[in-house]
Amino acid sequence: MLFRQLEYFVAVARERHFARAAEACYVSQPALSAAIVRLERELSVTLINRGHNFEGLTPEGERLVAWAKRILAEHDAFKAEAVAMKSGVAGTLRLGAGPTASTTAGLPVSAFCSLHPLARVKVCSRLASPELRRQLRDFELDAAIAHFGQADHDGLEVVPLYEERYVLLVSGDRLAPGTSKITWAEAARLPLALLEPDMRFREFIDSAFRSCGVTATPQVETDSVASLYAHVATGTWASVVPHTWLRAIPATEGTRAIRLIDPDSTAQISVAIRAGAPASVAARSFLNVAAGLMLSEVFEPDSMSAITA
Repeated sequence: MLFRQLEYFVAVARERHFARAAEACYVSQPALSAAIVRLERELSVTLINRGHNFEGLTPEGERLVAWAKRILAEHDAFKAEAVAMKSGVAGTLRLGAGPTASTTAGLPVSAFCSLHPLARVKVCSRLASPELRRQLRDFELDAAIAHFGQADHDGLEVVPLYEERYVLLVSGDRLAPGTSKITWAEAARLPLALLEPDMRFREFIDSAFRSCGVTATPQVETDSVASLYAHVATGTWASVVPHTWLRAIPATEGTRAIRLIDPDSTAQISVAIRAGAPASVAARSFLNVAAGLMLSEVFEPDSMSAITA
């Protein structure tokens, strides 16, 4: 059995299409198909249901794809560790970031790259929390920064980084000058632009509204941080955002961040990697770097008062 055969098989399982899998592996389709046939003969099982097109994996194929992902991840981890022992951490760290953490991930990424100049980082920042967890467990991501509840810890090593607090972002004359605080109930009466309902951050926002007996019905919903800011800048809508966003995207002239109270809600942001072996050298290093930055102090409200004022 060759690693190349397993790579081709995993690609077919992922793409669910022979031609796309071959393209992803930079080989011809006949070469890919022949390699998988040899793998089936070696194992004496049928791995793929074939008709005119790919028709899914057999039960044996479903079992093998899980093992193949793990074997390939262990192989990559061993190669990365060998390189790291010789010249330091190299290769590409695949980092997932929840939408609200995407504006703060630059700090640990910067520290990681400064410590490991040969390493590269690929950041995926538009993944919902369930997909982040799946990709971590399926060896498709090395690390992730996002909201991880206690129920999300199975199979993952999770380290808290900082707590998000919420502010209302407004512009124009939507609120009286000098307003420094607003209740969630009052904010619910404003025309709102919010992140989409399936995002974990939106769940926290909706929970905060419900806790004071109101339901917010946004006129605009989006999956983009930049889009929220653009809508607020028109003066038509307000939005609820984490206070940490204001460090990366400060409120511009005419736009204000106002503290939300009653209740004073918070949400934990953590960094996670797969628990146990295979342990990616880059993933472990990134987790250690992120945890060592003391981001809870960096994002303390008092330390950001000049930004949010």
